[in-house]
Amino acid sequence: MKSLLFGKLEYFTIVKGVGTGSTFLNAFDKALISAGIGNFNLVRVSSILPPGVKETQKIELPPGHILPIAYGYAYSAEYGERVTAAISVGIPASPEHVGVIMEYSGDLDEKEARDFVYHMAKEAMENRGIKIKKIMVEVSSTRVEGKTCVFAGVAIW
Repeated sequence: MKSLLFGKLEYFTIVKGVGTGSTFLNAFDKALISAGIGNFNLVRVSSILPPGVKETQKIELPPGHILPIAYGYAYSAEYGERVTAAISVGIPASPEHVGVIMEYSGDLDEKEARDFVYHMAKEAMENRGIKIKKIMVEVSSTRVEGKTCVFAGVAIW
């Protein structure tokens, strides 16, 4: 077997954050810091959770490490507008199957975003013929005050 670029991926961590800043990039950076991942080099991945990974609350990697992550984010500077990012994780009944990660970014309220990503994960698991153990959902949503960013992601490490 060939060497894996990131090593064996054993864990996943759901993160979310909100940030404001003088620019959209600074707001995004602050949202990453709020989510607890601001000191990693993020590599955006598509929406597959490797078989057998375990959920953990804390990412235990050294600062500056490359961190694979599926995520959604939204930003705006329209005062009073709602911005929302949501993430769902479809966990398979069997640890030998893949799971799925679904993201949303936009202006839905928290309940609508939660329902939206939940059903996306459910459909994606059904499309693969994989029995679902559970579907986890996290939502980051706020009203805009200045340049604002919301972020929700699933880090796989």
